[in-house]
Amino acid sequence: MKTTSFLYAILLLFIFQNNNAQTTISDPEIKKMVSEVSASNMETTIRKLVSFGTRHTLSDTKSNTRGIGAAQRWVKAEFDKYALGSNGRLTAKIDYFTVKADGKRIATDSQLGNVMATLKGTDPTDDRVLIISGHLDSRATDVMNTTIDAPGANDDGSGVAAMMEISRIMCKREFPFTIIFVAVVGEEQGLYGAKHLADKAKAENWNVVAMLNNDMIGNSLSNGTGLRDNLNVRVFSETIPYLETEAEAKIRKATNRENDSPSRQLARYIKTTTTQYVDQLNINLVYRNDRFLRGGDHTPFCQNGFTAIRFCEMNENYDHQHQDVRLEKGTQYGDLPEFMDFEYMRKVTCANLATLSNLGWSPKSPKSVGIKISELTNFSDLVWTAPEGKPVYGYNILIRETSASQWEKTVFVKDSAVTIPYSKDNYFFAVQAVDELGHASLPIFPVPVR
Repeated sequence: MKTTSFLYAILLLFIFQNNNAQTTISDPEIKKMVSEVSASNMETTIRKLVSFGTRHTLSDTKSNTRGIGAAQRWVKAEFDKYALGSNGRLTAKIDYFTVKADGKRIATDSQLGNVMATLKGTDPTDDRVLIISGHLDSRATDVMNTTIDAPGANDDGSGVAAMMEISRIMCKREFPFTIIFVAVVGEEQGLYGAKHLADKAKAENWNVVAMLNNDMIGNSLSNGTGLRDNLNVRVFSETIPYLETEAEAKIRKATNRENDSPSRQLARYIKTTTTQYVDQLNINLVYRNDRFLRGGDHTPFCQNGFTAIRFCEMNENYDHQHQDVRLEKGTQYGDLPEFMDFEYMRKVTCANLATLSNLGWSPKSPKSVGIKISELTNFSDLVWTAPEGKPVYGYNILIRETSASQWEKTVFVKDSAVTIPYSKDNYFFAVQAVDELGHASLPIFPVPVR
C-alpha cells in the first residue's frame, strides 16, 4: 500500500511538471538591443567626462570646459542628440534645486542639478515608472577640494556612461510606460541629487516600479589581493524595507519572508534576466543594502518606500577610488580611464538594459497574491487576481527551498489559481505575470489566506 501511494505521488508530480513546464522565451528584440551596447561608445563618453578635469558637486558651474556645470550641459546635449531618433518621446532637462549648507560637506547654500532624460510611455493609462541612474559628480582624496583634478572615470563615470548608452538604445523603441535616465549630482557630498529625485517622486506619487543605481561598474581588478574578476557583478538589495508598516511586519514575521523584500525580488529578477540575455556574466546577489562605510543613490529611494538596488563591480580598487592623481613609490593613484575594463562594463550595461527592457514591456504584477493555509496538506494552493492593463498570457509560479537564495524552479500556468505538489511548509513561492513574448513582471510573494 505504501509503495502504491509513493508511486502515485511520483506519477502525479511527473504529470504536473510536464503539463505546466514552460520553455524560457527570449525576445529577439531584447537580444538585438543587447548586441547594440558598445564598449567603445562608453569609453569615449568616459574620456569626455574625464576631460572636464573635476566634476566635484561644488566645482565651477560657469566654465564650458571645466567643472560640474560643463559636464552637466554636455550630458544634456548628448541626451538631446539621442532624442532626435525618438519621435519626440525623449526629452531632457537639468533639474536644478537648492541645498542648504549642512556644516559637513555642503559649505554654503548651493544650487545643484540632476541631468534627466525622460522617455515617455505610449500608453497614457499606464502610470508605471522605471528609473536608472549613475552619479555625475566626482571627488579626490579631500572631499571638500573643489578645484583639484578629480577625473572620476570609474566612480562614477562608468555608471553615467552606461545609463547614457542604454538611453541611446532604448529611446529608439516604444515602451508602454515612462523610463527616466538620470545623472544625479551630490552623491559624494551626501546623496543629495538622489534624495531630491526620490523625495519628488514620493511627493508627486510616482508609481516607481524599480530603480537601478549603477555606481562603479567598470573595474575588474582589486588592489591588495590582485584578484581579477570580469565574470561577476554585485547587486545589493535591502532586506526589511525602510518604510515597513506594522501590518507588513506582522505578515513578514508570520511567513518568515525576511529575504523576500520587493528589492530582493528585483535583485533576483535581474539575475534571472541576465542569465537569459547576457553571456559570461553572473549576478552575485549581495543581501545587504550597501557596503560598509559607504552608501549609494538607491538608498534615498528605499527610504521613500520604492524598490531599488545597486549594481557595483565585484572587486574594488582603492588605489583608483577617492584618490588624488599622483605617482607614489612606483604606484599610480587616481580614478583614470586606463585602469578600467570596458568589456566588463559592457556586460554589466547589457544586464541593466535587458532588465529595463523586460520590465518595460511586461504586464503589471498580479494582485492579491495569496497562499491558502486553511488545511493541513502536502500541496500548496496559490490564488491571485489578474492585473489591469496589458493582457496577460499566463503566470510563472516561482519556487525555491527556504534555504535557497535564488528561485530554483519555474512552473507556468494559465489560470489565476493553482494547486502544486510542493508543501507550503518546505518552500517559498512567488507569482509573476507573463506576456506572449516572455516579458515577466516583478514577482509577488504570497500572503496567507484562509
